Amino acid sequence: MASEPGGVRDRREADAGLDELPPNLTQAILEATKQVASLLKGAGHPFALAGSVAVYAHGGPGNLQHDADFCILPEDAEAVAATLRDAGLEVYTPPEDWLLKARCMGQDIDLIFELARQPVSRELLERAEQLPVESVRMPVLSVTDLVASLLNAFTEHHCDFGAVLPIARALREKVDWARIRRECGAAPMPDAFLYLLERLQVVSPQEESHDGP
Repeated sequence: MASEPGGVRDRREADAGLDELPPNLTQAILEATKQVASLLKGAGHPFALAGSVAVYAHGGPGNLQHDADFCILPEDAEAVAATLRDAGLEVYTPPEDWLLKARCMGQDIDLIFELARQPVSRELLERAEQLPVESVRMPVLSVTDLVASLLNAFTEHHCDFGAVLPIARALREKVDWARIRRECGAAPMPDAFLYLLERLQVVSPQEESHDGP
């Protein structure tokens, strides 16, 4: 049998490689988010979407690259894990003692019961907003709580202003900056970030409150 010309063989190999292209990661994370939210809603577990997918739900940057984060009550952690396991999801306990991890549709899911070193409370979840994530409505951390959680997570060893800056820019009109200053401004890293926002004219030093006292 005659061998194929090199150009034909190269095209065949290129076409075969099309099946191996990575999936749209943003869409994969959104699909996993909707699946987990539907399971939590169906079981009646209080929760709120957090992290980058919550930013997306509020209209912020939508290039999702990591995982989906859900805030749950500390006392509900075992029941939430059982609900997800019963649905066929893998759930496991990582070395960190403030969350559980799960895998859904090939994506990582963080089930957080301690947010920025503070236990998730019912008050936090009650302030969540019902927003659509594509076709599924779910509770999402309020914008101010979301930004506060990002600033309060800053430490000397983890202080990536560059990751939070575009979020602050995109959501600045919805944030109660006066409350952010009261709750976060005493710590050096959040205070430095707020100063950066002022210098970049993202917020003013006397920004009015949007969410009330």
